[in-house]
Amino acid sequence: MQLLHRGDFGPAVAEIKAILTSQGLLPPSNGHIGDDHEQVFDGLVEHAVRAFQQQRGLITDGVVGTATYRALRDARWNLGDRPLAYQISQSITGDDVFALQERLLELGYDAGRPNKVFGSQTEHALKSFQRDYGITADGVFGPETLRSLRQLMPKVRGGRPVLLREQERVRTAGPRLRGKRIVLDPGHGGSDRGAVVEDAAEAELAWDLARRLEGRMVATGMEALLVRGPDTCPPEAERAAFANDAGADLFLSLHTDTNPSPAAQGIASYHFGTGNGTTSTVGEALAGYIQREVVAKTGMVDCGAHPKTWEVLRLTRMPAVHIEVGYLTNATDRRRLMDPTFRDILAERILVAVKRLYLLGENDQPTGTFTFDDLLRHELAKID
Repeated sequence: MQLLHRGDFGPAVAEIKAILTSQGLLPPSNGHIGDDHEQVFDGLVEHAVRAFQQQRGLITDGVVGTATYRALRDARWNLGDRPLAYQISQSITGDDVFALQERLLELGYDAGRPNKVFGSQTEHALKSFQRDYGITADGVFGPETLRSLRQLMPKVRGGRPVLLREQERVRTAGPRLRGKRIVLDPGHGGSDRGAVVEDAAEAELAWDLARRLEGRMVATGMEALLVRGPDTCPPEAERAAFANDAGADLFLSLHTDTNPSPAAQGIASYHFGTGNGTTSTVGEALAGYIQREVVAKTGMVDCGAHPKTWEVLRLTRMPAVHIEVGYLTNATDRRRLMDPTFRDILAERILVAVKRLYLLGENDQPTGTFTFDDLLRHELAKID
């Protein structure tokens, strides 16, 4: 879709303003959606968009792009506004689906990660709830099911079984890396080179880093899969679907960052999280390990680990981490990222972080001291 930002004018702006008003982010207007003044994207609208983006774990730039527009459209729906059901041709999405998934999870029904998409797993969880509570188990969320959920509201709260299952899968997988399947997602690709500064391009750097990481993973006995080749750029939803179809244990998305200020620098990692308590605890742990390992070995600025609802984090069914390995707009970061030896270090540290995740604190070493050779010896020792 066309990007919308301050200074734009038209019916699409009026639609956005109406949604932001319904969310309490803009004051009510006395005009009609077709009035000229209702179709202006001004500073007040930009501020409201930024507030909405911050609430939803999106990039807070005040610009309405595809992800922000989709989130705005989803925000129109509250639970009970419409019937919900699994549709193979075109999935129903919205905040009402998210609310249903959250409620089913709290009641102990495995609806999967709350991703706002009414898929087959949500349908299965809904049917199980309906069956247990004496409702027609048709997998359709309608008035009868809504009444049953509301009756339970004051009685049952809390619990995130799906997040506990994530942790249990890591625990039962054991400390060895051999046999674990990791999907690597080099950002951008093909004609989309991502951020480009001087002779540094995000897509090429991400691809090179992914190949270095792939080689090290394969050496440990892991199965590493790349979501794209050097000349393709799948949409984020397709990248997530690739990982889901592959039955991956982990998903790592590799990127570089930019900023209008050349002083911005460092590494940041992102995991799935809504900001209201729903967080991939395993993804959060892995993001933290990556931050600590890279910073300890390279001295890069630690920009922290943060929850986000980006599609590759929200739509993947396994723990997923999006890594920004430095700022191309910062001269120091850019110089280091252009050095193949530095990219080797990044690949090693990311792999060590994955190993730490599966070690669960046992037979571990201080942060920054675990080398690739140590890791290989550890794997071989486990085989004997």
